[in-house]
Amino acid sequence: MKSSRSAGASSPVNGKEDWDTRRKRKSADIAQALSATPVDVAALRRMAISEGGLLTDEIRCQVWPRLLNVPLSVLDQEPETVERENNKDYNQVLLDVQRSLRRFPPGMPDEQREGLQEELIDIILRVLKRNPQLHYYQGYHDIVVTFLLVLEERLATALVEKLSTHHLRDFMDPTMDNTKHILNYLMPIIDRVNPEVHDFMQQAEVGTVFALSWLITWFGHVLSDFRHVVRLYDFFLACHPLMPIYFAAVIVLYREEEVLECECDMAMVHHLLSQIPQDLPYETLISRAGDLFVQFPPSELAREAASHESMASSTFKDFDLASTQQRPDSVLRRRRRQKQAALESSAASSVVAQPSAARRFVRLAVMGLTVALGAAALAVVNTALEWAPKLDLFP
Repeated sequence: MKSSRSAGASSPVNGKEDWDTRRKRKSADIAQALSATPVDVAALRRMAISEGGLLTDEIRCQVWPRLLNVPLSVLDQEPETVERENNKDYNQVLLDVQRSLRRFPPGMPDEQREGLQEELIDIILRVLKRNPQLHYYQGYHDIVVTFLLVLEERLATALVEKLSTHHLRDFMDPTMDNTKHILNYLMPIIDRVNPEVHDFMQQAEVGTVFALSWLITWFGHVLSDFRHVVRLYDFFLACHPLMPIYFAAVIVLYREEEVLECECDMAMVHHLLSQIPQDLPYETLISRAGDLFVQFPPSELAREAASHESMASSTFKDFDLASTQQRPDSVLRRRRRQKQAALESSAASSVVAQPSAARRFVRLAVMGLTVALGAAALAVVNTALEWAPKLDLFP
């Protein structure tokens, strides 16, 4: 087991009692859930979601496998040798791993880092070899290195393989169609909470490409503090596979003032949003993302996501083309008034109560538990309007 580098990953947001006391209590509760027969996975999910997450890397080594339903017996299996020569993915994987220096702890000896980079390459190639239906994408290594830095190679391989065939499955298709579809959930979430920000982004024609690296790396590529990365992984592993897109939405909503003060220009708004702040209030945003998921579940947003015009683009040439098709301000203002009136009317007839923290954790944990025990990781079905988790049992 590796030494913990992410203890105390998050600062508490409510300080009625000493954080050290709450931390000790939570650690004891996690130990109790792990020692139960059978292991209390639902309790572990609640612990991973709630304030502070799983606290340390030592605890993550025990809990992450439970969250993904990976038996610890994989530690007894000798990993197979990976053939690198003539491997179609090796050159790209090697380039990406060589560029991943900043993902390793500052001050780590070169020899140790280089050894871990070799293990990183082996894990990626091993998972791809075992699952030929999966296609490597740039950014995948950012997820794998997070698991490697917390777990040892064998356990990291098993968890990454389970994650790749479920939560990350859509990202590993031959095309980006399913990834774009998931990104299409971003704007409907923002629209439900803040129509003004939504309409401003629509007017700027910024699309959702700024959030692509957030989504496909689970924010590992864009956050510099490893403690924040593993705190988010605690949250995502315990929740529904679409939770990262809800977290992306709350980041945009948190930056409401910056967004609305920005020049309404595609390049300017894209640049602002793609530069993610490093001092975000992570616990507050995690709690907010959980609230939004409960209030606006994917099933409620599927119709809008399916019909939402995807602005995903990889070059500013595409940005320039889209910028010539901006809607007039008068149309946006009228749409905003209509939506606001509809929201007020809806609120008058049915007020959505904010769920208590305990109830939210339970609901999120149950939803995550369903995925871990048998729901495939949200593939887009032929009928986009009925897009939903497939309930096939894990092999």
